[in-house]
Amino acid sequence: MSKFGDLVNSEIPILIDFYSDWDEAQEDQAIATLKEVALSLGDKAKVIKIDIDKNETLAKALRIKSNPTFIIYKSSEMKWRQSGEQDATSLIDMVLQFV
Repeated sequence: MSKFGDLVNSEIPILIDFYSDWDEAQEDQAIATLKEVALSLGDKAKVIKIDIDKNETLAKALRIKSNPTFIIYKSSEMKWRQSGEQDATSLIDMVLQFV
């Protein structure tokens, strides 16, 4: 978890998609959405995916119960959290609130 602490200790917003690889078609759409978000935000924010099946301890610590769950961190502080599918425009608008 110390690596996670280092990851979220950033002056720029970090959008994290906590996901599970159980539905390939859904995952392909999610990747496309996150790529669009990352391209739109450029160096204003970081966009990261974390597989909850491969990071069970972290998922439990953060009480991730739904797939996907999106969280925005800035300076080690959770700023926003939402479970369920999100479109690129909504995610971009949300991250820009914390730039």
